[in-house]
Amino acid sequence: MPDGQALRRRAEEALNRKGAFGKDYDLDEFEAASRERDSYESLEEVSPEQKQTMMDVGVLPEAEDRSGSLVYMDNAVVHQSSADQGLELIPTLDAMDKYDWLSEYSWKAVPVDKDKYTARAYLENANGYFIRVKAGKKVKFPVQTCMMIDTEKRTQHTHNIIIVEEGASLDIITGCATSSHANESLHLGISEIYVHEGGSLNFSMIHNWGEKTGVRPRTGVELGKNASFVNNYVIMKPAGSVQSFPTCYLNGEGASAKFNSIAISHPGSEIDLGSQVVMNAPGTAAEILSRSITLGGEMIARGKLVGNAKDVRAHLECRSLIMSEEGRTLAIPELEAMYPDVEMTHEAAVGKIAREQVEYLMARGIDEDEAVGMIVRGFLEGSIRGLPESLRKEIDDAVNMANVGH
Repeated sequence: MPDGQALRRRAEEALNRKGAFGKDYDLDEFEAASRERDSYESLEEVSPEQKQTMMDVGVLPEAEDRSGSLVYMDNAVVHQSSADQGLELIPTLDAMDKYDWLSEYSWKAVPVDKDKYTARAYLENANGYFIRVKAGKKVKFPVQTCMMIDTEKRTQHTHNIIIVEEGASLDIITGCATSSHANESLHLGISEIYVHEGGSLNFSMIHNWGEKTGVRPRTGVELGKNASFVNNYVIMKPAGSVQSFPTCYLNGEGASAKFNSIAISHPGSEIDLGSQVVMNAPGTAAEILSRSITLGGEMIARGKLVGNAKDVRAHLECRSLIMSEEGRTLAIPELEAMYPDVEMTHEAAVGKIAREQVEYLMARGIDEDEAVGMIVRGFLEGSIRGLPESLRKEIDDAVNMANVGH
């Protein structure tokens, strides 16, 4: 049976397979969002509301200090631009038509039959973005992408493929959001990331979904020898149900991965975040750092490290603050090792803001709300280490926008 037919059969058999975690959505309750939308030569042409939505998640309409931009609205690519030689940024389906070899990457890091969400994305022939950095290319400015749902009661399907070739490097900012009039919707985002020998990728996501939006991203990452990957994830605003658990495979000796996340769960929100790093080669290293706050919603922080080789080093840290008598928080750290000569550690802590910290700041003339806000911002920002300077402002703005304690 041809590969395409085999994949379709596997996807069809998985259409009723629930996700491992999180609320189970009935996909038949949502129609697929449109693939036909007006395109824009410049992001300055979008509506004022759409422009503000993009800016709120770190995507700059004027594209200043950006090496490329791509905006995916509902299920249509409405804008793409790139002026940096050695960098390719085009819709995924265009890339699949252009390169026969891309079938070796497509649906490899994320299986089509992982669950109903991957199956539906495959069967809908999801589009998205394809980013390729050619060997040895050091891209100066970040690439920015935006996934926006702009129609009520619709499903957005995306399939993104990122390839960083040997010795190349890239920063990506991706902002995902729901327009105010498209609150009750569903996002199914498939991302496959491949970093080859000596390559590096810093991948930062800022999310701003609606209070009834369901979000089910599925991400797989594969790293070659001495490759590095840093993933920063930020969600600060109310969201319906978000469940994400990307897996990174360190397949080359000396590869390293870091996952940093900061999250706030508001009343009515269900936030289930985590990441897994599987160290399959000697001398690999991994770090997972999570900072989360519940203001009355459910907050689950997961993390798993798997040592499948000798001489690996890894650390997992989950910390959460409870700032309401309502809601729930849960930290689930896991370590799994197959060899005795590994160094793997974890720590988890759940608590509240110490009253003496607040009083210390108040004694120096800071009012109580401002004192709480300062402590919370310091707590959240503590999880984002080694962030490129070009991305720091976007992360800081997202933290400040949360207005926790004010």
